[in-house]
Amino acid sequence: MTITRYFTAMSLDGYLADAAGSLEWLLALPDEGQEGAFGSFLDGVGAIAMGATTYEWVLGHEPVLERPELWHDWYGDRPTWVFTHRELPSIPGADVRFVSGDVVPVQREMTAAAGERDLWLVGGGELAGAFADAGLLDELVLSVAPVLLDGGAPLLPRRLEGRLRLTAARVAGVFAELRYAVEP
Repeated sequence: MTITRYFTAMSLDGYLADAAGSLEWLLALPDEGQEGAFGSFLDGVGAIAMGATTYEWVLGHEPVLERPELWHDWYGDRPTWVFTHRELPSIPGADVRFVSGDVVPVQREMTAAAGERDLWLVGGGELAGAFADAGLLDELVLSVAPVLLDGGAPLLPRRLEGRLRLTAARVAGVFAELRYAVEP
């Protein structure tokens, strides 16, 4: 059965990006203790969804338009749906599909494309919230960083009171990895 996972990193005070929209705080942290964890996760992913802000951040911080092989190195040949209301550049040779509107029909399309593998909601919080609102978010996998940002883009700008059940917790280098099942 295909699972829809919001797999992301956040600050200890619940932010994905700082007030300027930057992830530099995250990239500055050591990643020891996480060897193989991301690769293992990605092996189980058959399709990806990301918001326009996340996609634009990648385009603005990595030369993927000039070096599309970088995208392939990170995401392989997995189809990626980018939710946007504006025109964005395509990455040559990457299976990136631009969509807008209701997540329900897109999730069905993603599930068909993923086969037996899972769906990864890369970010941001508003997109994950839309999946949660539609009852399509199955799991949160959170890498909690030892950083306090005091503002920025929230993890998930929704109230999911009584819908989260902790299923696992582990130390991953400087991060705490928390897994929550999202109840309907």
